Amino acid sequence: MIIAYRPTSVVQLPELRSFLLNTAAFKSGISTPTAFLEQCLAAIEEKERDIAAFVALDIERARKAAADSTLRWQAGAELSPIDGMPIGVKDIIETASMPTAEGSPLFEGRRTNRDAAAVAALRAAGAIVLGKTVTTEFAAVFPGPTRNPWDLHRTPGGSSSGSAAAVGCGMIPVGLGTQVIGSTIRPASFCGCYGFKPSVHALNRGGSFDVKSHSVTTVLAASLQEAWVVARQIALRAGGDYGHAGLQGPMDPPSRRRPDSIIVLETAAWETVSEASRFAFEKVVDVLRDAGIRIYNRRISAVVAAAEDALLTANSLAGQINIWEDQWPLNTYARDMDASKLSEVMRRRLQSASDMSQEKYGACLRERATVRRIYETLATVGEACLTLSASGPAPVGLGSTGDPSFAIPASLLGVPAVSVPGMLVENLPVGLQLMGFRGKDSSLFSAAAFLDEIVAQLSAKRASRRY
Repeated sequence: MIIAYRPTSVVQLPELRSFLLNTAAFKSGISTPTAFLEQCLAAIEEKERDIAAFVALDIERARKAAADSTLRWQAGAELSPIDGMPIGVKDIIETASMPTAEGSPLFEGRRTNRDAAAVAALRAAGAIVLGKTVTTEFAAVFPGPTRNPWDLHRTPGGSSSGSAAAVGCGMIPVGLGTQVIGSTIRPASFCGCYGFKPSVHALNRGGSFDVKSHSVTTVLAASLQEAWVVARQIALRAGGDYGHAGLQGPMDPPSRRRPDSIIVLETAAWETVSEASRFAFEKVVDVLRDAGIRIYNRRISAVVAAAEDALLTANSLAGQINIWEDQWPLNTYARDMDASKLSEVMRRRLQSASDMSQEKYGACLRERATVRRIYETLATVGEACLTLSASGPAPVGLGSTGDPSFAIPASLLGVPAVSVPGMLVENLPVGLQLMGFRGKDSSLFSAAAFLDEIVAQLSAKRASRRY
């Protein structure tokens, strides 16, 4: 699933590790969940020292759970398609078996002794909670120690840094993440895995400490199919946020379907796109057009132009909403705990929140509602919106998680988004992002499956020509 852009050398690419591709072998007895877990543990043993994706591992409990799962598969009594799947959980989400530190020295080693709703649902489905993955401080911007598996000198993105890196190098097939700005779509792009940000409220956030008004629990995965199945298994058992039924659609991955029309969204971030990334993206658009899909953009549709204009302030608007919503609990952390353990970034954010008025926050929410209404009119033009997941490959350096601008619109809008690892730019991954419409996550996945297949075919064609 790669489009190479003028590669200068042959590189050894990290391999994704799919669990679902092994379930037929589990049923026949050719393989077992125990064997699969040991493969994951071997990869962790080999790579974790360099990548630092995990803050905790629960290996003994995982081996016991894998043995129990193996017996269920052998008896034809598996609990779900993900029975025995090793999963990493972002350290912003509670787990009874491991600490939840939120990426902050304030809570190092803290045990809440309970599972978040999503984690409890995964355990009920037979999944194995193998470890806690690194998050940035409070799932915000101050980075953790994780490195990019494609280049250890580059950021993995954030804030779901550890989950993306662990999946991206084959240590686990799936990691739970969250997103309020760009915390899943961007690291999925940088680390070369699939990322699924559901519609807002689609997955129960009980027990997650990332609960801002447009944040969501997300899935980073080795395949599009695994992203859907894991999310759907969570919703089946835990539903959505309180007052919301949760992610709807088939339990199996939605069938591939060629969309009649796709909207290309540039957004204000288009000016930051690298030349190589733009070249590769335009090649994908050409292939989609050649496949008979009608392509719309702001230059040929007034409806698209209006949506593009409405999204010009997405970065600042989302940032202002987050600043107000960060006020608590940061104010009590600074007042009642050791404020020196807060990063300077968090202390500045708290000051900004303190300076913001309730009236300003209310105005931001009204503006967000307006932008969402304008975006919904795009459903009259196309079935999904295609853009980039990031402006280019992961930047060099570990002091920042990179520019989230391409991921912000879907977050602000509350719509589902998928990052497909479809491009290799200068020997590094850059994702293709497909955005849908709120509550229509299943339809988005059908279109994403088509995009995934088209890009894979293009990759194979270009590889055969040694581009």
